[in-house]
Amino acid sequence: MKRGLFLAPLALIPLASAAHAEANDLSTALNNLAGASTSGRIVQLVALLTILSLAPGLLMMVTSFTRFVIALSFLRSGLGLQSTPANLVLISLSLFMTFFVMAPTFDRSWKDGIKPMIDNKLSEEEAFPKVVEPFRQFMLAQTREKDLKTFEDLSRGAFEIKDRSTVDLRVLIPAFMISELRRGFEMGFLIVLPFLIIDMIVATLTMSMGMMMLPPSLISLPMKLLFFVLIDGWNMLIGSLVRSVN
Repeated sequence: MKRGLFLAPLALIPLASAAHAEANDLSTALNNLAGASTSGRIVQLVALLTILSLAPGLLMMVTSFTRFVIALSFLRSGLGLQSTPANLVLISLSLFMTFFVMAPTFDRSWKDGIKPMIDNKLSEEEAFPKVVEPFRQFMLAQTREKDLKTFEDLSRGAFEIKDRSTVDLRVLIPAFMISELRRGFEMGFLIVLPFLIIDMIVATLTMSMGMMMLPPSLISLPMKLLFFVLIDGWNMLIGSLVRSVN
């Protein structure tokens, strides 16, 4: 019995040796990965996970998604519908419209920067400008000079714009978002205006007929829906939104 107790710790020695060897192999593999240290690769993985967690925000910041979702929200408000179409439908439609409009930009970013980096033809430092450049050109084409000037002035010389093509992203992105919000509200006004006219006509008619207790929206809602369907509103609206970016 005592001999068995003495030999039991000895039986754990091969297991400990195997675990130590596996740990060394893992450390060696991490150290040899792309010629970086283990701590460096861990930092890169943490940065990658952080970027992935911010992906929805980045999608709204550097694409036309903001313009689309605002215009569609104004359409729902103009029709007088509270939950139809549902938020999921509006956001999904906005996303697919964004992917359609941004397809050339995504393709250029993939071919020029991401794919060469995956194939180890470019380092991360070399690939980043190539990945960002298509988005920079897209945002510059959609951003007003006035908005760029506003953020340049707010930076108090920290981000002076000497060349428009090399403007700092910390100035370009907020200026682009403001421009997109402005265009979204402009298009929203044009969308709501005909429905507002219908509401005013119906309200005037109901008041002149003495129907004080009848809510005008009860009559104007089907009329607005009929008007929107007869003019093929979805086709006109989506086509106008896409053409406004191109």
